[in-house]
Amino acid sequence: MLITAENLNFGYAGEPLLEGLCFTLNEGERVGVVGGNGEGKTTLIRLILGELTPDSGVLFKKNGIRIGYLAQNGGYDSQNSAYEEMRGVFAEDIRLLEALSETEEEIARCASHDVRDRRFSELSARYENLTKRVAARDSYNFEVKLKTVLNGMGFAERYEQKISTMSGGEKTRLKLCRLLLEEPDLLILDEPTNHLDIKTVFFLEDYLASYKGALFTVSHDRFFLDRTVKIIFEIENKRLCAFKGNYTAYKKLKADKIAREEKEYEAYLEETKKLQAFIDKNRVRATSARAAQDRVKKLEALEVKEKPFVPPIPPSFSFTYDVPSYENVLDGENFSVEAGGKILLSHASFSLRRGDKCAIVGENGTGKSTLVKEIARGKNRDLRLGRFVRVGYYDQENAELNGNETVLSELWGRRVLSDQTSVRKDLAQAGLSAEDVYKNVSALSGGERAKLALAVLENEHGNFLILDEPTNHLDLPAREALEKALQKFDGTLLIVSHDRYFIEAVAGEIAEIENQSLTLYRGGYEAYLAKKREAAAAAAKEREEKEKAAYLYAREQKKSSSHQSREERAAEAKRRQKTSEIEKLVAALEAEEAALTEEISTPEIAQNYPELQKRCARLEEVHKALDEAYAEYEKYI
Repeated sequence: MLITAENLNFGYAGEPLLEGLCFTLNEGERVGVVGGNGEGKTTLIRLILGELTPDSGVLFKKNGIRIGYLAQNGGYDSQNSAYEEMRGVFAEDIRLLEALSETEEEIARCASHDVRDRRFSELSARYENLTKRVAARDSYNFEVKLKTVLNGMGFAERYEQKISTMSGGEKTRLKLCRLLLEEPDLLILDEPTNHLDIKTVFFLEDYLASYKGALFTVSHDRFFLDRTVKIIFEIENKRLCAFKGNYTAYKKLKADKIAREEKEYEAYLEETKKLQAFIDKNRVRATSARAAQDRVKKLEALEVKEKPFVPPIPPSFSFTYDVPSYENVLDGENFSVEAGGKILLSHASFSLRRGDKCAIVGENGTGKSTLVKEIARGKNRDLRLGRFVRVGYYDQENAELNGNETVLSELWGRRVLSDQTSVRKDLAQAGLSAEDVYKNVSALSGGERAKLALAVLENEHGNFLILDEPTNHLDLPAREALEKALQKFDGTLLIVSHDRYFIEAVAGEIAEIENQSLTLYRGGYEAYLAKKREAAAAAAKEREEKEKAAYLYAREQKKSSSHQSREERAAEAKRRQKTSEIEKLVAALEAEEAALTEEISTPEIAQNYPELQKRCARLEEVHKALDEAYAEYEKYI
């Protein structure tokens, strides 16, 4: 057991947010936390971390528990390079390896100078202890672990870059790298995939599959939850309910739970209505008064069932347009895209026809957002929009919104002929409540800003919608509502997203940016993955064929050598025989060296000075023989 909560309650300013939370988090358990924006997911994390104190109830944490936490924007700053910062995680491993190397050197000096057995015994004991500690920590492999995580999280070419020069998203990714390398008992992640491209998310999912500690993650990424967690904690209506399984299992179990509770409540109402009707009818009749009294007792004994919680109506979106575009919506031939003096796309071709729904994917920094911005703003003359194309553009930064305006005035100002009632209705449908409409845009949360930006997008009536990371900050009900709206939209759609669930639900084709090139894959996301796997298999086969061809070439070259003179062939045969003999000798000497070194480190030998001297003397002979063999070998190669 790592964490146990018993009847946990917490609120702000007297307003309850979490009530009666009871749960246990065990070692190695994988928990995903879901719930609408503002339901208290991050608050629960802060309670576990000890940053907040519950109003009542108890939260137990295992003594000595090591907790690693990644906040949504939880990067850190440092003047160190990425490699230096990550290397600091392994300070103890580096210290142990250095101590082991120094001890080996001291043992060698003792053996050669024939010092007293007490000192040698001390060194041998130290060596044995250090060897066990190094093996237990797997210290020899720290460099492999470090580079595996840095490469997998997108820092393969940036080991030496100063952290202080990185973007906020990159700093968050680097913080995640450090947490993975630290391997805490409990890893708490708050929206860990927000700053990751699809390739990096796959790496993280695979890495977490072998992670030994417990995982507690808040996420709106449904694919991520499906691949990483075994339990879902849902926070709804101030309560926490646990469901066994991943996100897909949770959706089914939740639907079954709702149906069961509704059925039980209806049966309860029917039973109480039936009992009460009998009581009212027979209470005053002498002949049936006793039966009526029995019904009263039965009614009183009946377990009271509360009306099932009805969740808030999820947002709804609808994208319409007045005039359809011509067949050719977008045409680009041999175009390039640059940003900050860096070429992102070169000699690319890309086109969309009316009704196409395309998702652009690729690693961070490849130019996805830059490309769609150039299309939306008409900043690239080689990317031509067709006739009657009207663009509706969703910027992931929501830069189009005026922070000084209220929510109501921001949308109303774009609809001159509309009345306040219709504007407020549209805002409510987007998930912005009556209390929200008088807030300044600058005071909105990320999810609220996203919903407002989508309401603005609806108002633009574009027949060509360009959406850059539209699901960022949206909770699951809002994401599902957006998916449904875009599935119904019969115009043209171009999206940038790292939400694989969203892409699969909406896009009919995938455009991938890789190595300054753009490749179009027909079919949905699963079809795209299948084609990528086929390409990887073909590449592997090609490598295999090249290696086979190289082998055959080498064999032919070997055959051609048979045309050498008899003297040359004899000399070559003698050389091969001699090198083979030396190699066998070296292998035998190295094996003896390893065996002697191991024997010297054992307590039986280390405490028996005559035997220790004998083995040290033989070890010196082996070292001398090895030096001579190496020198001889160099003559023949």
